[in-house]
Amino acid sequence: MRVNMTVPELMLIAATRGVLGIGIGLLLAPRIAGSPRKAVGLTLLAVGALSTIPLAMEVFGKKSSTSERRPTMEPSPVR
Repeated sequence: MRVNMTVPELMLIAATRGVLGIGIGLLLAPRIAGSPRKAVGLTLLAVGALSTIPLAMEVFGKKSSTSERRPTMEPSPVR
């Protein structure tokens, strides 16, 4: 399956995945104090997960349109 996405869409998805990863990292980090670490970790985990779902639905729900040309992340072929 081929999906065309813009650079801002790619950046949003990367940012939400990063927030999700930081939340998981905080939940697993043993060196930071317990209660604040867990609260921040759970909050970041929830924000990352809940914001990833609508973005993924938007990207994968797009229909390819030949009339609308949008830049992709692929290099153009060399002639």
